[in-house]
Amino acid sequence: MIQKIFSYLIPIKIFKKRSARSKMIEVTWANGELVLDSENTNYSYGSLQRILRYGLRNIGFKTIQKMNHILVLGVAGGSVIKTLVDEIEFKGKITGVEIDDDLIQIANEYFNLSQIKQLEIIIDDAFEFVLKTKDQYDLIIIDVFEDTNMPNFLFERFFSERVCSILKKQGFVLFNTMILDEKHNIRNRKYISEINPKLYATKMLPRVEHHNELIIIEKVA
Repeated sequence: MIQKIFSYLIPIKIFKKRSARSKMIEVTWANGELVLDSENTNYSYGSLQRILRYGLRNIGFKTIQKMNHILVLGVAGGSVIKTLVDEIEFKGKITGVEIDDDLIQIANEYFNLSQIKQLEIIIDDAFEFVLKTKDQYDLIIIDVFEDTNMPNFLFERFFSERVCSILKKQGFVLFNTMILDEKHNIRNRKYISEINPKLYATKMLPRVEHHNELIIIEKVA
């Protein structure tokens, strides 16, 4: 409790570990809440939770409440899952895919992720999981980072088409991207241009928390 109080004055680091996947992982008390950070960016809670909450609000909390199955690619500390369960009161199934089992161990220990009964965690590569899954999803949240880097496969047409193919009709994709330079702007616009407008409606929410851009895709046909 003392650490939480003092964290309003200065961040207090309580855990630090080097991960082969995510490099340095840190758990910190900041402004009265626990956050999970990599070496150069916020991984869960803090600004990331605000970013994804904004995207979910844009889709509509009531719309999400009526869904049955949500897929989260890139779990980290699980802040978006906590938003779904605690704030939106989503009652359906959540499948979380995370390649870094160190992150899941930290999420369970510090953020009580294992206590969420409707959540199934799968340790796997997001690309491989999307290729293998036989399920259809109402909402797919893509939040895959290695520190500030985003794997190239996320923006490849083959992957985006496969993601869209496992959406239910009137389902949504919420894709969190990072914009650090003009190349990233061009990358995102190319990504949007390759989405079939006859089948999907797209929306971009730029400059969320300075460097993030959210892409929302809705399956309309």
